[in-house]
Parts: sequence; structure tokens; C-alpha cells
Amino acid sequence: MTSAKAVTKTAGPDHPDHVRQPGQLRQPGQPDQPGDPGNPRSTGRWIEDWHPEDESFWRRTGRRIATRNLIFSILAEHLAFSVWLLWSVVVVSLPAVGFAFSVDQLFWLVAVPSLVGSVLRVPYTFAVPRFGGRNWTVASALLLVVPTGLLAFAVSDPGTPYWFFVLVAATAGLGGGNFASSMTNMSFFYPERSKGIGLGLNAAGGNLGTSSVQFLVPIVINAGAGTTLAFAGLMWLPLILVSAVCAWLFMDNLAVSRAPVQGQVGAAKRPHTWVMAVLYVGTFGSYIGYSAAFPLLATTVFPDSGATRYAFLGALVGSLLRPVGGLLADRFGGARVTFVVFVVMAAGMALLLVAVESGSLALFVTAFGVLFAASGVGNGSTYRMVPAIFRRQGERAERAGVPDARRTSLTEAGAAIGIISAVGAFGGFLIPRAYGASLSATGSVATAVTAYGLFYVFCLGVTWWFYLRRRVLAARLPSLADVSV
Repeated sequence: MTSAKAVTKTAGPDHPDHVRQPGQLRQPGQPDQPGDPGNPRSTGRWIEDWHPEDESFWRRTGRRIATRNLIFSILAEHLAFSVWLLWSVVVVSLPAVGFAFSVDQLFWLVAVPSLVGSVLRVPYTFAVPRFGGRNWTVASALLLVVPTGLLAFAVSDPGTPYWFFVLVAATAGLGGGNFASSMTNMSFFYPERSKGIGLGLNAAGGNLGTSSVQFLVPIVINAGAGTTLAFAGLMWLPLILVSAVCAWLFMDNLAVSRAPVQGQVGAAKRPHTWVMAVLYVGTFGSYIGYSAAFPLLATTVFPDSGATRYAFLGALVGSLLRPVGGLLADRFGGARVTFVVFVVMAAGMALLLVAVESGSLALFVTAFGVLFAASGVGNGSTYRMVPAIFRRQGERAERAGVPDARRTSLTEAGAAIGIISAVGAFGGFLIPRAYGASLSATGSVATAVTAYGLFYVFCLGVTWWFYLRRRVLAARLPSLADVSV
């Protein structure tokens, strides 16, 4: 008899005896194979069999494919973050080119992209199982042409009304949605033992876009003595097109990511989805909120200090430390690392309050350095907790006899990542608005600083209550109290 191995070598992809190996792409038009999950597409790059937990498969094929997808996922996500945070830099230059908006109005322009991005993260998460990770990366990258093109149009006419600026700033939220779909997609590529570093690198590469935009756009603006503000948007267009083409050519769709919407909605019914969402407001919400607000805040509180020239450094530090948070979570447990993060962030807010009350620029910059660093580590540690929590719940359900519990937990973890990132991104709206409202009402940001300091203390208590108390762990998540959570 002819072996399956021999058939694989001799039969072409259209031959009825052709056997597709794990990790192999189904060619356009190739008939579905027995055992293919979901409803395979008839065209495009779809990997039908993906088994990253199989160490042999991972060494032979999986790692190489996952790394290739990670590289181009990072490229697209990096540009998405750059577009999302574009207005954090542009607002500082608007008064110089003739737009007489109030400080509170400027803070609204900074905050609106985060609000829209937060809302969009939910449908963007569901887009991955519906359209495929590679396909959606292409589409979402091309959508970034809208906010960059509209920004160039809006700033080119001094008569552009404020309401139109708000509308254009809202379209920048398209860049914020990309993170959820990118992280959901990449969560399927990596085995559980490597999710911390895999997701950490993907997130860090994207988060670096906040630093890139705050470093590059001022250079472009200053080179034209303030007359080239339109190029703050136009400069990204060629890069956006390159990222879309690269995603189309070099990324893959995973059949394992396909799941009916009702299966993903199960994640919304899990209490831990919402607990982690609150913690993510404290970590990622802080990171994106401070990144967006710092240039305008520094200019308002310390005018003519030149602090905005170094605004990109805070976002840079936070981005680079995100994978460190993932690694520390892999080693010591995400809950333990997250607990320490909130201790440091509460201390950072206390230092910031002293800086604001005393008018010390040095303390102001130092406090933000602490907050950026801690939030970066916290981004990695909280995200590492999500797949671990859902895996443990799946294992417990499987032991209780629930069929296909592990696969369901994987699907729900991917959906939970999107929900958590959506709620967390809302912090990027709350922080700029808190500063704007505090300045408008009292002339100082002290009220907003105090409020967020108390919120970090609350997050500290939530982390301990749900994930560090041994009695709770034993009762609710029996095997959660090890170093992988």
C-alpha cells in the first residue's frame, strides 16, 4: 500500500489523495479536508491545522510562521498607534498656525481618539474570527488613510471650524482599534508557554508608535517653521500602504481563530473578563492617557519649559518595558507583578501631586518617568494573566466533564483580550479629560492627580482580592496560584 507520506510527496494539491500536513497552507480553490475546523474560505492564505502546543510542530514549523506573522503584525500595529496618538502632538502646534482654541477644547481633541478607539476595539476583536487575522490586518491598515488625509485637509485651512476638528480627531480612533484585533490574532499563533513574550513583543512594537509620532512629527513641523502641519498627516500615507501590502503578502489566517460570535460572547459572561478590564484601565489606560496628554499638559503647566521636546521618551520607556512585564509575569506570576506595579504607580501619583503643588519641573518629569515605566511593565503583566486565567478555567471545566472545554477557553481568551483592551483604552479618554476638566474648574491638575492616585489604590486592592488571596484562589480558581498567572 502507498503510505500517506508517499501520497503527500507525489500527489498535487488538486489531487483527491493529497494530504495537507499540519501548518500547511490551503491553496486557493483547494477542497476542504476532513477534520478542517470551521468553514474554510475558498481563497486566500489560510492555515487549517495549527498545533503550537505540540513542541515538535512548534520547532519544525510553528515558530517560523508565528515569527513571520509577528513581524508584520508589529509593523501595522506600530503605524496604527502612531495615527491614534497623532493629535497628542498636533494640538500643541494648532495655536501657532492660527487656531484659537481653549485649553479645554485642545484636551478634547486629545481625548476623543481614545474614546473612539476604545469603542472600536470590540468589533475589531470580532473581525479576526470573521475575516481572518491577515485579511483584517490589511483592511484595518488601509483605513488609516482616512484620519491622516482628513488631518492634512483640516489644518490647511485656518477657517476650519472646531466641530470639524473634533470629527477628524475621532477618525484617528481607527488606529486604536487595531491593537485589539492584532493581539487577538497573535494570541492564536503562540503556545501557552510563549504567550507572555509573543504578545509582549507584539504590544510593545505597537506601543512604540506613540513614541515615534511624538518624536518624528515635531521634527517635520519644526523643519517647516510651523507651515507644514499638513505633513503631520501626509507623512504616514506611504508607510500605511507599505504595511498593508506586506500584510497581504507575508501574513496568514488561522482556521483555529474562526469561531461563531456566540462562542466569543461567552467571554463577556466571565467575571474575570471584567475584573481584568478594570486592572487594564489602570495599566494600559494610564499608559495611553499619559502618552496622549503629556505634551499638552507639560506645555500648560510649565509653559516655555521645553519639556514637550522629550515627550516621546516616556512613551518609549513604557513601550520597551512592556515585554519585560510579560517576562516577569512568566517568571513570577502576572498577579504578583501587577500588584507591585500598582504600588509603584500610586507612589508615582503622590510624587506628581508634590510636583504640581510645588511647581517643580524636575519632580514633574521624574514622576511621569515612574508612571510610564510602571504602566509599561503592568501592560505586559496584566495581558499575560488573561490567557492563564482562561486556560485554568478551561482545565477545571474539562476535569468536570465539559466537552471541548480547552478549545472553548482559547476562543474566549481571544475575545476577552479584545474586550479588556477596549475597556482599558477608555482610560486614554479619561485621563486627558480629567486634566482638562480639572484645569478648567480649578486652574490646577491637582484634583485629577489625586483622583487617579486613589484609583491605583483601588486597583491594588482588586488585584489582591481576586488573584492573590489563597482562600479565593482555592475556592474559585483552584490551580491559579502558581507562577504562570
